[in-house]
Amino acid sequence: MNIVIIGNGIAGSTAARHIRKWSDYSITMISDECKYPFSRTAMMYVYMGHMTQNHTKLYENDFWTTNKISLLQAVVKNINAGSKKIILADGQEIEYDLLIIASGSKPNKYDWPGQDLERVSAFYHLSDLEYITSTSKEGINKAVLVGGGLIGIELAEMFCSRHIKVTMLVREQSFWSNVLPKEESLMVTNHIRHHGVDLLLDTELTEIIGKEGKANSILTHHNEVIECDYVGLTVGVSPNIDFIKNSGIAVNKGILVNAQLQTSDASIFAIGDCAELSNPSISRKSIEAVWYAGRAMGQVAAANVCGKNVVYDQGVWYNSAKFFDIEYQVYGLVPTIYNEAITSLYWQHSSQNKSIRLVYDAEGTILGFNLMGIRYRQEVCEKWIRQKYNIEEVLTQLSLANFDPEFFEMYETELIQLYNIKHATSLHLKSKRKLNLVQQFLSKK
Repeated sequence: MNIVIIGNGIAGSTAARHIRKWSDYSITMISDECKYPFSRTAMMYVYMGHMTQNHTKLYENDFWTTNKISLLQAVVKNINAGSKKIILADGQEIEYDLLIIASGSKPNKYDWPGQDLERVSAFYHLSDLEYITSTSKEGINKAVLVGGGLIGIELAEMFCSRHIKVTMLVREQSFWSNVLPKEESLMVTNHIRHHGVDLLLDTELTEIIGKEGKANSILTHHNEVIECDYVGLTVGVSPNIDFIKNSGIAVNKGILVNAQLQTSDASIFAIGDCAELSNPSISRKSIEAVWYAGRAMGQVAAANVCGKNVVYDQGVWYNSAKFFDIEYQVYGLVPTIYNEAITSLYWQHSSQNKSIRLVYDAEGTILGFNLMGIRYRQEVCEKWIRQKYNIEEVLTQLSLANFDPEFFEMYETELIQLYNIKHATSLHLKSKRKLNLVQQFLSKK
């Protein structure tokens, strides 16, 4: 059996590893970005000098040879599904029995005038890192970043580490307000400004203005001109599927897949950022471009390639990020707006950038956790959500979720006090003995 994987990110490399674990099939992994799989989320630390590019590789180079996984650096031009062939940009054709498409995302562009000038780039691919690094050596004094997502905040932290002035344009009224509830969004907004970033809210890019072919200022929709010598376009990503649009495979925004991650062609699978679930779980998106989903999809696709017939379960939503030095974790459902059907208990530290939000419905069933500057154990939070624990059960056992109670402060008592005031009740934390019994129960499968 000849297996070809297009893409060597976390989704593609996970699929390759597990196919090898479960079979002796021939495996070829193709990437136009680089030969060896690497951690995309670590690119910022290469720029900041905390790591080298070698440190970002998922495995040592000989791992792939040892496991008989062939790596090919090439550009895929098209897929001929009828003849089961991949056509490369150099004209070479590669045959497959089963194909896994894990081509990831591409940065969004919106046809802004001047977006193709020099000193304008996204920050997604390894080539973007190399371009930003070389341009920084030439001299960047002020950067303008367009967009307020996680990639934008990474780029802001990178430039701040080199004392480059940063202006960030965000079209919302506060940072990431389309994802974070109001209080957390305001916390992050203030924190970004505290780090010296000129964060302009309710502001959109109209034009990038150049001089001698290089960006030297931008124009906002408020007709404000902002001088700069670099522009970062960080307005999100979309599935990287242009090369398959003439292949006959069914697509929408992404490549449409069923519960086994098969496309409309039974011999082709799609996973990771480029895959779009035809029937996503309730309250979940059909495309989830996050590392954790890519890894899980890679394992499921590998199982199905090896004949195991496994269904992809989106599971409990989880994501994590960092806003400069505020760590962020989310588990389950955390809406931005609340009502009688879904409410939340929110606690925020009086002097530090720390907060905890517990989300629950009208019956008291726990739905989600939103954490800023505080860590909770993933396995504990997910179990409470999956097993539909009541908010009062969660509150009395909350110390079980502390990531490391020996070294981190605990705030369970304050949360319970807030809950008691909100619901006119008198909850108490369980004793250490009772918690030990509960912990034994939670540890059971």
